[in-house]
Amino acid sequence: MAETSPAMTKGKAMAQSSAQTKTTAVPNDLEPFWMPFTANRSFKKRPRMIARAKDLYYYTPEGRPVLDACAGLWCTNAGHNRDPIVAAIQAQAAELDFSPTFQFGHPKAFELASRIAALAPGDLDHVFFTNSGSEATDTALKIALAYWNVKGEGSRTRLIGRERGYHGVGFGGTSVGGMVNNRKFFGSLLAGVDHLPMTYNRERQAFTKGEPEWGEERANALEDLVTLHGANTIAAVIVEPMAGSTGVLPAPKGYLHRLRAICDKHGILLIFDEVITGFGRLGTAFAAERYGVIPDMICFAKGITSGSVPMGGVIARKGIHDAFMKGPEHVVELFHGYTYSAHPLACAAGLAALDLYRDEKLFERAKALEPKWADAAMSLKGLPNVLDIRQVGLTAGIDLASRPDFVGKRGYDAMEMAFHDVGIMVRGIGDTLAVTPPLTVSEAQIGEIFDKLGKIIKAVS
Repeated sequence: MAETSPAMTKGKAMAQSSAQTKTTAVPNDLEPFWMPFTANRSFKKRPRMIARAKDLYYYTPEGRPVLDACAGLWCTNAGHNRDPIVAAIQAQAAELDFSPTFQFGHPKAFELASRIAALAPGDLDHVFFTNSGSEATDTALKIALAYWNVKGEGSRTRLIGRERGYHGVGFGGTSVGGMVNNRKFFGSLLAGVDHLPMTYNRERQAFTKGEPEWGEERANALEDLVTLHGANTIAAVIVEPMAGSTGVLPAPKGYLHRLRAICDKHGILLIFDEVITGFGRLGTAFAAERYGVIPDMICFAKGITSGSVPMGGVIARKGIHDAFMKGPEHVVELFHGYTYSAHPLACAAGLAALDLYRDEKLFERAKALEPKWADAAMSLKGLPNVLDIRQVGLTAGIDLASRPDFVGKRGYDAMEMAFHDVGIMVRGIGDTLAVTPPLTVSEAQIGEIFDKLGKIIKAVS
């Protein structure tokens, strides 16, 4: 596998040299910002502050480089501050800063939708733009409910998610999600929601490369829900092909095929939440392509702009879209949308990101690097307190044993040490360390990531 191109290597070296000569002032008052999904009090005692970024590196306000082994939040698939994306955003801001997409349009929205539809498998060929993954999943759920209404089957209102699933933080996504802490503070949320059992079982799947052999049968729980409620009450099932935010849980072999077959049998819509897995993370444009399963809708976000501008969306199959295209042509077909749907800057960034993915063959690169990545991840097996390692595509989840006094503290300490003392960013999910680098990562950097992780794991033992 070829290393990063000379131009990228030169750019990285220049960025590192430049960053180390600059400092950025840190605000004196950190209190007003109520940070999301953050232990605010702990952070503000010892901030993990980032001032700049380039390629695979963040830089602290003092100019210290930090290797990004998280692709930000699973999103900077092409690396940070790539020149073509920056130039596209700058040019678009100077040309058209905003245009409504309620009853009006701008060319780049249609161009980007066409490019995304061309990447999606099968007849997934209509794109509804949102601004985030959370909005994308809520949009897909609303489309599913509306679809059955326009089809004359308004009794189909039940939505089914999965245990240990994450579908954003909207009311719909939180309801179908299966993360206890995301739900327990907010009451009952949406009614008429069920959950399939999680597919992960440490005893049967520990230290698996790629898709686990065990777990396909977990899809059969959908038949039980059909028996309980009746197929005519179920609108849609939503799952992640790989559950990333709960610690990298790949779909077992055959599981997604089995879900598709059961949904087809009972006329239930199947939604893939590909907010994380979309745009190359698993070595293909979408995980649906990797697994050979065509869902009825795909939710995307994150990698569409390589994290540079917020954007998300839903790709729907032709039959779903066309079901709404009835009645008088001057009447709105779907009463849903966002002020910033298909924002011009986001569209410009998305087009530039897609060009980078194509021109640098980054999806193919991720596929070629996967064996090297998998071997490097599994090299940590046997280190103190390592209970399991899971890998699929360019992702890995490393489970550490919890400390007797505080669940999640070992993982938190590892994340802090990684940033402050070792110069690498990893994502702590309780006592699981998630690593998901940009697709531009080199073989040498893969070795560096896992060498540093090994030292951190030993230090927090």
